[in-house]
Amino acid sequence: MPDKLERKPAVLLLEDGTILHGKAFGKIGTTTGEICFNTGMTGYQEVFTDPSYYGQVLIMNNVHVGNYGVKDADVESDGVKVKAVIGRNLEEQYSRMMADGSLQEYFEKQNVVAIDGVDTRALVAHVRTQGAMNCIISSENTDVEELKVELSKVPSMNGLELASAVSTTESYFLGNPESKVRVAVLDFGIKKNILNCLVERGAYVKVHNAKTDFEELQSFNPSGYFISNGPGDPAPMDYAVKTVKQILAIDKPLFGICLGHQLLALANDIPTFKMHHGHRGLNHPVKNIITGKSEITTQNHGFGVQPDAVRASANVEITHVNLNDDSIEGIRIKDKKAFSVQYHPEATPGPHDSRYLFDDFMAMMG
Repeated sequence: MPDKLERKPAVLLLEDGTILHGKAFGKIGTTTGEICFNTGMTGYQEVFTDPSYYGQVLIMNNVHVGNYGVKDADVESDGVKVKAVIGRNLEEQYSRMMADGSLQEYFEKQNVVAIDGVDTRALVAHVRTQGAMNCIISSENTDVEELKVELSKVPSMNGLELASAVSTTESYFLGNPESKVRVAVLDFGIKKNILNCLVERGAYVKVHNAKTDFEELQSFNPSGYFISNGPGDPAPMDYAVKTVKQILAIDKPLFGICLGHQLLALANDIPTFKMHHGHRGLNHPVKNIITGKSEITTQNHGFGVQPDAVRASANVEITHVNLNDDSIEGIRIKDKKAFSVQYHPEATPGPHDSRYLFDDFMAMMG
């Protein structure tokens, strides 16, 4: 690959009219989506393959991305899920001897458009101030007026149902079939390491498509139900809320993460809302209200549950709060065996402070 100075020019245009110029990386092309940012310093490949980022253009705040290459095993799904990547220094050369290839090669194979040479920290500060918005990146068309026309056609993330687009099309099994603990998973864009955390603890898991009906979930005879993370707005997901309500009605153990947390709230008449710029990174402090202890957490969400509605609820108890902004990070249903967290206790990449939640779920299932 030629030196960065010889790369094709690329343009980034934001919905508020901000224009940034850089160099092409990855696939030559044009792509659109909602802009967001991740502040993590490592684990970029796991981030790129997280289905919760589906439909989004990701700013990588760290100065160097790609410097340890890519490895086939370091993924959270079957491929890159971000729409595009924005970087300060997207590196083709890498230092890890066991890597399977470079980030440039990976993006080309995965058809990912990226822009390099952008002041990402200034751009992150801009998004933190102005909020999440749509954007367009192009390395094949640098005509700003034409790009503005294309950008105007991009739908808002608010009201957009995306979980069914990344869910498995066919159910599959993981773990030991002889296990006494069986977990029915609703896949709205589940990360592989969530499944690993269940299997490592001895669970036999069946992963179902997002729109699987309750009767089919029951036919697996599960000990408990897991409601996964995923992309998009939870508010239009009536089909999923209905299923969660049916699970709650039989009072079987239920654990939800991220989007699953929001769906559990909706099933208890607690509305969700679109956050100003969301939480995405590896170092968000969360307090466990029950134990009084704090946890450093990995997060990736652009929607949250309404704090006032949670506090006003008679049957929902707050278990975790974000120490940066006091947003709701965990709830449990008082008269049910159901709980959820907004953050990612499986944390790849990220700290392992919250892995105890999987132990709690296993204990709840006996």
